[in-house]
Amino acid sequence: MSTLASIIMGIGGIIHSLLTIYIWVIIIAALLSWVRPDPYNPIVQFLTRITQPAYDLVRRLMPTTFNGIDFAPLIIIIGLQVIDIILINLLNALASSI
Repeated sequence: MSTLASIIMGIGGIIHSLLTIYIWVIIIAALLSWVRPDPYNPIVQFLTRITQPAYDLVRRLMPTTFNGIDFAPLIIIIGLQVIDIILINLLNALASSI
């Protein structure tokens, strides 16, 4: 394996890790929304700041609330999983062709 292929594989690993961390942040924020945490808690504020832009984007593109349940986190998680799989497969194919 060449050095360039190793760099591409490393970048793919970093992207995969970042997407996985963001998926877990969305899961934690969704679970916290069920218990109505203190909005002045710094952790809650951080989770809100980091997830709200993605929620707003999905909510602008499609309706996400059905029978009072917001499916925006689920839609984002599925979308990130699809992006992760496609991107990792593309980077693996690129690295193997070098």
